[in-house]
Amino acid sequence: MHLPLVSARGISKSFASIEVLSNVDLDLHNGEIHALLGENGAGKSTFAKILAGVHKPTQGVIKLNDSIVEISSPMIAQELGIALIHQEPISFPHLSVAENLVMGQKGNGLLTKVNWTEMVDHARQQMTMLGVEIDVTIPMQGLSIADQQMVEIARAIASDARLIIMDEPTAPLTPREVSTLFGIARRLKEEGRTIIFISHRLEEVRMICDRVTIFRDGERIATNTIDELSDEDVIRLMIGRPLGKYMRKYNADIGKIALSVNKLGLEGAFSDITFNLRKGEIVGVGGLVGAGRTDVARAIFGISPAQKGTIMINERKVNISNPADAIKLGIAYVPEDRAIAGIFSSLSVEHNLTAAIPKKIAPKNIIRRVLETSFSSESIDKLSIRLASPDQPIVELSGGNQQKAILARWLHTDPQILILDEPTRGIDIGVKAEFYDMIGTLAESGRAILLISSELPELLSLCDRILVMSEGQLTADISSHEATQEKIMKAAVPKMAISA
Repeated sequence: MHLPLVSARGISKSFASIEVLSNVDLDLHNGEIHALLGENGAGKSTFAKILAGVHKPTQGVIKLNDSIVEISSPMIAQELGIALIHQEPISFPHLSVAENLVMGQKGNGLLTKVNWTEMVDHARQQMTMLGVEIDVTIPMQGLSIADQQMVEIARAIASDARLIIMDEPTAPLTPREVSTLFGIARRLKEEGRTIIFISHRLEEVRMICDRVTIFRDGERIATNTIDELSDEDVIRLMIGRPLGKYMRKYNADIGKIALSVNKLGLEGAFSDITFNLRKGEIVGVGGLVGAGRTDVARAIFGISPAQKGTIMINERKVNISNPADAIKLGIAYVPEDRAIAGIFSSLSVEHNLTAAIPKKIAPKNIIRRVLETSFSSESIDKLSIRLASPDQPIVELSGGNQQKAILARWLHTDPQILILDEPTRGIDIGVKAEFYDMIGTLAESGRAILLISSELPELLSLCDRILVMSEGQLTADISSHEATQEKIMKAAVPKMAISA
């Protein structure tokens, strides 16, 4: 019998006296794609980060090729042949794509001269291999989340890693990019490399993975070949109970127009965007990555104001030149990139929860801790945010709980219009169900909700209408009764691509 590439025994991990991993045993074989599944906070990402040297285990032993190793840092992990592709792309934003691709790679010495031409040529070859058209000479901060993710994938693949950990790598990618990534993953498997694939999309796990390990409440519940488990089995093992149908349409009363956008335009991003959003209505926005959906949301919220067109709130023309204007008008925005634009990573959960209501927690310009604690405790209880303490750094929370905290922060402002940009990206089925309940309840309370999502079942199940964007244009406005995946995709794919 062949020895496993990685053998983990008795791995446990605690944060702030809270145990998040408990006595996990797991073997990873050479040349396999192994899925880690579980709800947010179940321990799967923590286990992966222990293998990648991001966290040190509280106890337990890891063997690599039958030799005990201590993975005390990401650099040590890299030297051992372990690469981690983070769920939220991590890069040096002011450096070029090419420079980011070579970061962390071994050179020939501290004073080695950089061959810039060779570096750029090599970077272009890597992008070509991925089937992605990215200008490798521009700064990373100019790229979309999807393109940043592809750069991080390219950096891991170009290394000599024997174990590549992909934490939600497909969340920001288009179907075409996912297909390209899966082709690369299969090739790496054929080369004998091992891949850990963390995802909340069961259809993707079935397409690409050989075995699956399910975590729940910090423990390894099961390890099986993917063919041994049905989707119902996987969900039951993940959450400890059958879930039933977790997406359902709420029947809110549709009221007067809350938001009206007329011929909105921003050069290089979108043009001639016109639509209405009513009180109690959930309007979805579909389209491929890069279609301009997020640009429209950012314009309405005043982050990147539109250059043309008008915005009306409650049938009154308004001028939104910055987010402060939008907040005063009763608009809230939960961004797609929670790591950069959503959370204040250096602050505690409590400070994050109350960041949008300074006047409520500091009525005389002096923060009153009792008020801050009261507001944060209310949100933690109401949204079931799982944490060790309100004083815990928010970066230590799982992605789903960070997303709950961002939503809770904006609910404190009592918004009448909610713009939710990919609110369930990278969160598990159980937390998604909670989010869908929250979104439906908010609509029933009379809030107007603009829901941007790349998941077509989400749009079809939750929304009253679905707007579709393609190449910065609004190409369809479809009622829920008439909407199908085929109609949405036909409107989302650029006409040139269809004719080709």
